[in-house]
Amino acid sequence: MANSKQARKRARQAEVRRQHNASQRSVVRTYVKRVLKAVQAGDHAAAMAEFRVAQPVLDRMADKDVIAKKKAARLKRRLNARIKNLAA
Repeated sequence: MANSKQARKRARQAEVRRQHNASQRSVVRTYVKRVLKAVQAGDHAAAMAEFRVAQPVLDRMADKDVIAKKKAARLKRRLNARIKNLAA
C-alpha cells in the first residue's frame, strides 16, 4: 500500500484511469461485434454501415492510447477483409 500522501493520490488516479480505459475498451469491442454480426448475417450494406461507424471509434481510441495504434489498424484491416469476402 502507498505510504505517502502523494503515492495515495497517484494510486487513486491510476484506479480512476483504469476504470475509464476499461469502459472505453468495452466500447471498442461493442462496435467490432456489431460489424461481425452484420457480416455473419450476410448483409453487405449493413456491414459497411457498421464499419463506417466503427472506424472513427477505433481511430479515436488509438489516439487516446486506450488501444495500440497497430491494434486498431489490424482490427480495421481484418474487418474490411471480411466485408470484402462477403461481397465476392
